Amino acid sequence: MNVLLIGSGGREHALAWKLARSPLLDTLYAAPGNPGIAQVATLVPLDVTDHAAVVRFCVERAVKLVVVGPEAPLVAGLADDLRAAGIATFGPSAAAAQLEGSKGYTKDLCREADIPTAGYVRVTALDEAIAALSPFSLPVVIKADGLAAGKGVTVAMDRAEAEAALHAIFEKPGGEAVIEEFLAGEEASLFVLTDGVSLLPFGSAQDHKRVGDGDTGPNTGGMGAYSPAPVLTPALEQLAIDTIVAPTVAAMAARGTPYSGVLYAGLMLTERGPKLIEYNARFGDPECQVLMARLDSDLLPVLLAVAQGTLAQVEPPVFSADTALTVVMAAPGYPGTPETGRPIGGIDAAEATGATVFHAGTRSAGEGVVTAGGRVLAVTARGATVTAAQEAAYRSVDALDFPGFCRRDIGWREVAREAAMKD
Repeated sequence: MNVLLIGSGGREHALAWKLARSPLLDTLYAAPGNPGIAQVATLVPLDVTDHAAVVRFCVERAVKLVVVGPEAPLVAGLADDLRAAGIATFGPSAAAAQLEGSKGYTKDLCREADIPTAGYVRVTALDEAIAALSPFSLPVVIKADGLAAGKGVTVAMDRAEAEAALHAIFEKPGGEAVIEEFLAGEEASLFVLTDGVSLLPFGSAQDHKRVGDGDTGPNTGGMGAYSPAPVLTPALEQLAIDTIVAPTVAAMAARGTPYSGVLYAGLMLTERGPKLIEYNARFGDPECQVLMARLDSDLLPVLLAVAQGTLAQVEPPVFSADTALTVVMAAPGYPGTPETGRPIGGIDAAEATGATVFHAGTRSAGEGVVTAGGRVLAVTARGATVTAAQEAAYRSVDALDFPGFCRRDIGWREVAREAAMKD
């Protein structure tokens, strides 16, 4: 079958890399894609904000499945318009994508469905927000209510930092925010596929949001990740599905906005059990890279079953027992204004060590590629343990001729735990 993949980041390269291996695939198209995706797919110059043009392309090229990678097209209703034209689409409707598009929407749903999450208030004006801070103890979490590319969250350690975060949100017209209690514990990410009725667990991961080693500096879209997350034990995973994910899917269906696609649940593992931090309406980035690296079975039939509402009929995915770990290579200046146009070398040498280098913020320039965004590459390797996967990934990182930087401690918590078990 012919498949169209929407997106241009590291997540989409990982999806393209896996989809291209399916024996069911005839032609994989990608819009707009990137130089890495171009190695496994046919890039097409579609304006993905022009939904009518996307539909026409699918009809003309006999596309049987569209896979929407990023969140923005989902929130904009691309999946709705494709489905209205009879084209099977992996990704939620605009109404269901509010689970990511509006932090306040999700918090209200949690309250109504008795889903464990942090206490919160929604605020729509700066004066109201400043006043609402008082009942919260420190640290306190400030979230912009809208899409923020993974960077709209501030964990404020004092009142001044909290007020500064609120000022930044409300200096823009139409700003809204959610103020949340701080949850103590360890974070983990759980991925579940659903067609609105059936649920299929699809792996776990831990990512590293802060830009610097030791989890220091500002939040980013993600500086690295590993999968699975041992801290999310099978018992905790099932508890999270039973108390968080399944009630969410049921609540969305009851609202008349059934959720179809992947639900990425960001969890805090507290002393009282898993609590929901937030939902994403798509695979994470860089979490998708480590999930695809571990997935040993065919991705295409599973995504198609979600899109067609037949998820209950497919075989469960088969994941390697190995750990996959990815290190994000970032351009100079990130997470501020990244330097673009800087040459990148050594990708073939890095992959010769056994890793896979997924492209994110790159573009072609002559015979090579250059930086074209903040997060540029995701160097991904597998190993029998987190320690082994980390060592393999950094061997490949060191083979690159890269103008920017990376964290050197991806997987540090689990590496420390593995070392402690040896002692």
